[in-house]
Amino acid sequence: MLLMLTLGCLVPKKDLDALSAEVTSAREELTAQRTHSQGRITDLEAALAQAQAKAAQLDGELTARGSELARLNAEQASLLKDRSRLKASVEEMESALNELAERKRAAEQRVSQYQDLLSRFQSLIDAGQLSVSITDGRMVVQLATDILFASGSADLSEDGVSALAAVASILAEIPDRRYQIEGHTDNVPIATAQYPSNWELASARAIVVLQAMLDAGLGADRVSAASYSDTRPVSPNDSAEGRAANRRIEIVVVPDLSQLPGFEELQAVAGE
Repeated sequence: MLLMLTLGCLVPKKDLDALSAEVTSAREELTAQRTHSQGRITDLEAALAQAQAKAAQLDGELTARGSELARLNAEQASLLKDRSRLKASVEEMESALNELAERKRAAEQRVSQYQDLLSRFQSLIDAGQLSVSITDGRMVVQLATDILFASGSADLSEDGVSALAAVASILAEIPDRRYQIEGHTDNVPIATAQYPSNWELASARAIVVLQAMLDAGLGADRVSAASYSDTRPVSPNDSAEGRAANRRIEIVVVPDLSQLPGFEELQAVAGE
């Protein structure tokens, strides 16, 4: 107050009023600017809060999208694994079907060969000189030794020679086949100087039949002989009929392994 009085004494009243008006105007302008600034600050704070809320929302969406992406990646991996398993299963199924088709083809071929063998020997079968059967998976031409040989002997009868000549001529006409002649006896033991046991008798008979078939024109590279003595009976030896059935010569059509499924794999294993 003292200053104003002092200034009032020193400054003319007109100038003092002007200065006071300027001060008041400046004060009002500063107040308005302050009010405006505070409003601007409030607006900026609201905008910041909104931006932070939006950022939080986007973070939540990003986390959700990340979880969804992880789920989709896991699902894709599972689908790829399932696809691989399915592909492997399809390949295994195709391989099994191919093998089954090959086995069916081989079985049909064996049936056809058996029917062909039957038809070739039909006249001899009808005459009662032999029979044709499947034994242990092999095609077998069976001749009773009572027709071919006298008891305890390995000398062929005349009927035996002619029968074997007919058999050999038929077998010779079947291409790419090998045969094993097997001698079988009943369980009645034999013990002579020439045949100490049934093994020697069965062996001698098989070799005699082999020689007769060679004489009839069957190639030597297509035939072999074996003895089984009384180890493979086809009937009980407790009757005359059973023992007669067990005294026999079997001509076995040797299986061609190359025609069987899996032969190539077997060769590969054998070559290791």
